[in-house]
Amino acid sequence: MSGQDPTGAFLARVGSFTADGNGNITTALEDVNIGGTPRQAISFTGTYSIQANGKGTLTLNQTVGGGLQLSIALNSASQGVMIQTDLNATSSGSFTLQSPAAFSNPGIAGGYVFDVSGATSTVTSNGAPVSIIGQAVTDGNGNVTGGVFDTNDGNSTGPSGPQTLPVSTYAVDATTNGTTFGRGTMTLAGLTFAFYIVDGTHIRLLEEDGTANTVGDALKQPGGIPTTTAAWNAGNFVFAIGGSAVLGTGGPVSRAGRFTTSGAGTLSTVALNDNDNGTVRATTTLSSATYAIDTTAGIAGSGRGTLTFTDSNLGTFSYVFYLVSPTQAVIQDISNGIIGDGTLLAQSGTISASSLAGNYVFNWSGVVLPSTGNVGFEEDFVGQYAQSSAALSGAVDFVELGTTSSHPLFSNSAVSGTFTLNGDGSGSNDYQVTISSAGVSANTFHFKAYIAAGNVVFLVGADSNQIIAGNASPQP
Repeated sequence: MSGQDPTGAFLARVGSFTADGNGNITTALEDVNIGGTPRQAISFTGTYSIQANGKGTLTLNQTVGGGLQLSIALNSASQGVMIQTDLNATSSGSFTLQSPAAFSNPGIAGGYVFDVSGATSTVTSNGAPVSIIGQAVTDGNGNVTGGVFDTNDGNSTGPSGPQTLPVSTYAVDATTNGTTFGRGTMTLAGLTFAFYIVDGTHIRLLEEDGTANTVGDALKQPGGIPTTTAAWNAGNFVFAIGGSAVLGTGGPVSRAGRFTTSGAGTLSTVALNDNDNGTVRATTTLSSATYAIDTTAGIAGSGRGTLTFTDSNLGTFSYVFYLVSPTQAVIQDISNGIIGDGTLLAQSGTISASSLAGNYVFNWSGVVLPSTGNVGFEEDFVGQYAQSSAALSGAVDFVELGTTSSHPLFSNSAVSGTFTLNGDGSGSNDYQVTISSAGVSANTFHFKAYIAAGNVVFLVGADSNQIIAGNASPQP
């Protein structure tokens, strides 16, 4: 999870909990970092409840001291999304079923693509945004034997470009924290992280060295990662990015887009929507749209690549990506003055209102800009809806910590809306949601939506008073 504490400092946490199937959290552990000050291996117990639509609550109580109240929504019995609703902070994230068979040093072996982001420490620095993506190779014996990474740091003059990953070490905790929760520590890109193993293909990371406060994931690469531009087969892809501008007045930025690769280094049917600190924009006339898989010695085979395109009105958009597989990547925005990162996924099949019909869970996160009655603060939403043709209907939980009069929690607020496909649906689509909460006026959110394989929907907010990035994904 990541978010903001009441002072505005970046907050991040990773952890593990055990649910017994009867509404009890029998044991739990987390590491949390607030503004660059980490707290390690905090123990909890708790309770949870799940409604028929997959929405629910999760309460974690520390053995000594406070705890966490969370609203959750299940994609399935093995994964879901969550937001913090105890009004002590605002944050959002996801959870995934662990495989304890992987809780050992040999459980982590191979090439992993990683993506961590957050802010530099407010204890030793100014809390500037930072993004690090790359590939790390582990040997199963506690060693990170090599790899490559790219850093984009708001305190630097620009993106770092590819850097060799230093040889380092990792270790699963030699205590019950390791055997029960899959917790360990790792040095990566010269930084120190706590990690929690999901399974042999997925690790969750939290920086704990006091230099910065970053959080993210590492995903294992299978064999067959494209090593040349021609080897990355032609196809359609969509991506979504959240981040910050560090030039001019700065502020939050969200972006989503799509493109088609030729198999020969050029891009076509490129589209992008973004919201730059409340300025909503879309690409129109594009040129110089290219991509490449990096074949430089020492980088070839890592899955690293670059892509760029220019809009006659909006300027040049530039990105670095690392392929997890031929159909999935992490992506870093290195456009001038932007620090951001996100996910790239392939598109597949025919997109239609009938193919999208079904039940979905959603998670949005963003920033409300300062206004009358609002200081400007992060908002996080989690909910579930049913989509029938183009109509949406469901429920959502969210909090309003930025209000000056109160910090209310809204539970099970009604959701209604529409999802209108434009053309064949492969590009930018119109997505609108109205939230109706007791005692307050209904609020309508406008998005541009891009659809990935498996009906995963990437969302970028299209309202001038808030900058939101999010996603919706099907329930079985």
